[in-house]
Amino acid sequence: MAQEIATSRKQEVDRGNRNGEATRASAAYRPMTDIFETKDHVVLVTDMPGVGAGDVEVTLERRVLTLRGHVEPPAPEGYRQVYAEYGAGDFERVFTLSEDIDQDRISANQKDGVLTLELPKAASVKPKKITIKAA
Repeated sequence: MAQEIATSRKQEVDRGNRNGEATRASAAYRPMTDIFETKDHVVLVTDMPGVGAGDVEVTLERRVLTLRGHVEPPAPEGYRQVYAEYGAGDFERVFTLSEDIDQDRISANQKDGVLTLELPKAASVKPKKITIKAA
């Protein structure tokens, strides 16, 4: 008996200003992101297939963290595309950070199309252990 394979489609962010002039030539997709938490960090793991390390931009303005990745659409030389399921376009995702994150120590690493950000928690929000003195 054959099994169905479920696939998820890339979620498109926008193609520019829909009410007027287009502001971007291609689509922008919202990359899938997993969020993990440890005692000391919040970790974001974001899929950006086809994006090289030099084509990733991470910005932080006030408490708004913006992730952007630029993709060059594949164009094998000597071939003419006759069908495409993979939509070519850039990636963009925006997060609003809480005040619990130490913005000065955020680090980012990109490998094999996966962007990983470590967002350290501020010292003021980490649990404190209270020492009990024997009477």
